[in-house]
Amino acid sequence: MTEAHDNRRQVLYWRLLGRLFDGEEQATLEAASLAVVEDIGLPPALLDPHVGVDSLVQRHPELAAELEGLMVPEPDGDEGRDKAAEVRRAALASKVLLNVFAAAPGTVTAGQLSRWQADAAWLERALGCKPGELRNGRPGGPSSPTGAGGTGGGGTPDLGTLVPPIGPELGSIEADLVKRMHLREVLADPALAAKLSPSMSLIEQLLRDKDNLSGVALANAKSLIRRFVDEVADVLRTQVEKATAGKLDRSVPPKRVFRNLDLDRTIWKNLTNWSPEEERLYVDRLYYKQTARKTTPQRLIAVVDQSGSMVDSMVNCAVLASIFAGLPKVDVHLIAYDTQALDLTPWVHDPFETLLRTNLGGGNDGMVAMALAQPKIAEPANTVVIWISDFYETRVEQLFESMAAIHRSGAKFIPVGSVTSSGRGSVNPWFRERFKDLGTPVISGHITKLVHELKTFLTS
Repeated sequence: MTEAHDNRRQVLYWRLLGRLFDGEEQATLEAASLAVVEDIGLPPALLDPHVGVDSLVQRHPELAAELEGLMVPEPDGDEGRDKAAEVRRAALASKVLLNVFAAAPGTVTAGQLSRWQADAAWLERALGCKPGELRNGRPGGPSSPTGAGGTGGGGTPDLGTLVPPIGPELGSIEADLVKRMHLREVLADPALAAKLSPSMSLIEQLLRDKDNLSGVALANAKSLIRRFVDEVADVLRTQVEKATAGKLDRSVPPKRVFRNLDLDRTIWKNLTNWSPEEERLYVDRLYYKQTARKTTPQRLIAVVDQSGSMVDSMVNCAVLASIFAGLPKVDVHLIAYDTQALDLTPWVHDPFETLLRTNLGGGNDGMVAMALAQPKIAEPANTVVIWISDFYETRVEQLFESMAAIHRSGAKFIPVGSVTSSGRGSVNPWFRERFKDLGTPVISGHITKLVHELKTFLTS
């Protein structure tokens, strides 16, 4: 019986691979897969590439629970696995993977994009993430949703080893779908525009094309951008608000109020007053927690490369800047540049307005941004400069020397190569080595790394 289950699972995986790499229907594999699916009690629609996962779950609600965490690797090895359950798991996983990775060629409609986004959200949920986390590089979710898994019987790899870190790939597929969609026509039709779900790929296209939009199309574009910005802000705000501002000021006595009561210390200090006979602790002194903090006004200067490859950094940094600008005694300045620089500080509290003023594309000349940033460093010891770029610059040595001068002045200089959770993106190796030698290595990868660095500076 075990061999039969292994054979069934192999049939489903061979169909999956055949569809992914060929795209053409192979009658023998299709017929065999249909027989397997029907025999294990799953609906035949599972094999129909035109049926979205949402539609499948609406018709068969019991499948929703099975899809949640479907592809999160199990810690146990092959021993003790339920072989019948593994066949069912393979069938469901094949459906989700094919719907996401076997996107149809040609022009894409708003409905097709919407369905793909819904299918991608189910894939993210199957990998143990929240919808949008992998595609849009949002923080959170499991640290390794696709870690190595065990190996199934019959020589067929388990899903944990089949699924690579796919965040960047999902983003690339979505970007391609957006490019193949007649976006201007879709935005001009409120009914079609309502089908769109905001994502990083879609926001990039909207920001690039915003100057060519007007009327209803522009209004719909702005609505999508604001929705996406608000979603990113909700996630990042929770990361930032975990920090407290400033060191404890022990020269100020704690306020003797209930919320400051240090219960553990009070009990510990009064243990000598314990009465074994009465089984009661008599408290003759209460202890309170220190809450007053020393706060020094800090200046945060964010410089962002707004060339086309840095769109995700531009979005995330605009949102982060607005969040930090809302903290007490933090003076935030924001500069965007390509071959020209733009001081976006007047709009730093509103990332939506900030993004509308960006102009994605062009080359990189960081010296034009440096000319705006340097005069803002009035008190180096209380200033942090974050510079977000791939550092493929026009005036390489001149720019690095200016950055090194900021570091030597006593200001904290943080070079950042990426502020997404995917961590994808190249950084000029010339700059990377020199920043390392300077003692300010490039931060790259998860956006929470940058959040941590900024919180550390602002609370020190």
